[in-house]
Amino acid sequence: AIGIRVDEVFIGSCTNARISDLRQAARILKGKKVHPRVRCIVIPASNAIYRQAMREGLAEIFIEAGCAFSTSTCGPCAGGHMGVLGSDEVCLSTSNRNFPGRMGHKTARVYLASPSIAAATAVMGHIAHPSGLVAAEEMSR
Repeated sequence: AIGIRVDEVFIGSCTNARISDLRQAARILKGKKVHPRVRCIVIPASNAIYRQAMREGLAEIFIEAGCAFSTSTCGPCAGGHMGVLGSDEVCLSTSNRNFPGRMGHKTARVYLASPSIAAATAVMGHIAHPSGLVAAEEMSR
């Protein structure tokens, strides 16, 4: 799946947005920008984790990178609000399910990955491993 272009990256869910997950994503996003055609949504697993992310400055890193940072909600996971996928859109998500129609339109495709891969994908605009992001940065120096 490496190289597949994405429309959205979702870093969140009750199962994969622990504080350690958010720290992992923030390390990759710090000082970088989300690709201009990608929507990146970050939703902590709980309100306690949301508050901790605020205290640690993680929320600021996400917002500076161009992510939408929200309070805990089931929205994108269940295709309810915030990040509902349209026809044929592609999302890379840290959620734990990706059956057709789960996050929106039944023709949307959802790939599941770790927070670090999700963060690298948000920056690159296609499914990417964080090591590829580092290599691209080093090549541009």
